Amino acid sequence: MNAMDNTSCFLFSISLLASFFIVCLSSSITNLTTDQFALLAFRDHITHDPEDVLASNWSTTSSVCNWVGVSCGLRHHRVIALNLSRMGLQGTIAPHLGNLSFLASLDISHNNFNGYVPQELARLHRSKEIRLQYNNFSGEVPSWFGILPQLHQLHLNKNSFTGTIPKSLGNISKLELLDIRNNSLHGNIPKEIGNLSKLEMLHLSFNKLTGSIPSSIFNVSSLKSIDFTNNSISGSLPMDICSHLPKLEGLYLSLNNLHGQIPSNLYKCKEFQYLSLSFNNFSGNIPREIGNLTMLKGLYLGINNLKGVIPSEIGNLQRLEVMNLINSSLTGSIPSSIFNISSLRIIDLTYNSLSGSLPIDMCSHHPKLGGLYLSSNQLNGQIPSNLCKCRELQILSLSLNGFNGSIPREIGNLTMLKELYLGQNNLKGVFPSEIGNLQRLEVMSLINSSLTGSIPSSIFNISSLRIIDLTDNSLSRSLPIDMCSHLPKLGGLHLSSNQLNGQIPSNLCKCRELQILSLSLNGFNGSIPREIGNLTMLKELYLGRNNLKGAILPY
Repeated sequence: MNAMDNTSCFLFSISLLASFFIVCLSSSITNLTTDQFALLAFRDHITHDPEDVLASNWSTTSSVCNWVGVSCGLRHHRVIALNLSRMGLQGTIAPHLGNLSFLASLDISHNNFNGYVPQELARLHRSKEIRLQYNNFSGEVPSWFGILPQLHQLHLNKNSFTGTIPKSLGNISKLELLDIRNNSLHGNIPKEIGNLSKLEMLHLSFNKLTGSIPSSIFNVSSLKSIDFTNNSISGSLPMDICSHLPKLEGLYLSLNNLHGQIPSNLYKCKEFQYLSLSFNNFSGNIPREIGNLTMLKGLYLGINNLKGVIPSEIGNLQRLEVMNLINSSLTGSIPSSIFNISSLRIIDLTYNSLSGSLPIDMCSHHPKLGGLYLSSNQLNGQIPSNLCKCRELQILSLSLNGFNGSIPREIGNLTMLKELYLGQNNLKGVFPSEIGNLQRLEVMSLINSSLTGSIPSSIFNISSLRIIDLTDNSLSRSLPIDMCSHLPKLGGLHLSSNQLNGQIPSNLCKCRELQILSLSLNGFNGSIPREIGNLTMLKELYLGRNNLKGAILPY
């Protein structure tokens, strides 16, 4: 081959490469233009953009890859992600969005989009994540989600979807998260959901779902969280529920119509952190095996048809933070082992038939306890003075029991306390003045407790108080004439059925938030103060059965 042939061959090669580059560049520009048209059509379907971000920023004078909320891939220079969450946008989704053929992530959550999700989005075959939550989308959940092979996360919660859950969702083999909470879905949970072998989060709470839970779901070994709260799901739980759920951390089934016994097999869910079965119709005993769930933080079994005792094995749950067993017909004493769980923040055993006394050292191991709810039981004995060691206590509810003795003065050391309920017990003695130290107290209810003596003046210096209820005691003497000088938030003053006397203080007018004033069935004398007419928020006034005199004045 001569020199001229070599030159001709070289020039031909250069020409071929240049043509290939021009074709690729043209194709890239054309495809990016397709993405631009799709996004501009999307923008045109926005009816309200409070910050005018899209109107000002999404301009044909700049590259689509520089637009707010848009991300492009380095290789093909195509739109791969659209994130317009929390921008206050209103409107509908343009079907043209389905032309973003390289889109992997779509996030328009926390806006005010409405209408149907268009069928054209079924062309987004590269989508790995679709976030439509916290909008007002309506219509049925699109069945075409089932043909998106790369989808990992599907967020549809907090919308207005109706109809049933499509069976086709069981075809999304790579799906890890399915969240359809807070919609208006009805019908059964499709058994096909059990085909999702990579599913980790299944959240269907706050819908209108019925029927039983498909057993196939309890075979998805990848599941970490199952949330079916607040539906109308019925049936019983399989006795081997945890045989194939080694990773399950949360099971939320409260507010349904489930029945039968709580499976003892639950102990095999070794990673359990939250077990919520309250507000159902479960019967039988609390399984002792629950004591083996050593990772458990939250236990909610209240408002069922349970019976029997609280298993002492619950004391083994050394990471437990919340124990809620309210209204469950439980009997026997509270196991002392529970008072050794130092991680507990809330103990709620209200409305049971628990008996026995509280350990005198009950708060020696509760540095974090913020709420102790033991009302409406059959507990007796004295209220332990050791309560003062629960220094984080904000709510103490011991009313409607059989506690006797006096109110421990040490309660005045609970400086974090906001609500105190000790009424309807067999208490006696005087009202401890130390309660006046509780400068965060908002509610004080000591009704029907046989208390004697005067009301300590220190009580009327607790400026945070909203409710004082000392009804039906034997408290005597008069009220301080400046009683409302330091009670700017007081909304309810209940002092009826005592032996209080003296004049009704005119200073009451300074309790400007007072809505209920109940002083009847005492020995108050004198006239009704004119200043009561300044209590413009007052809704209920009870002054009868006293020794008052004078005319009813036209305030």
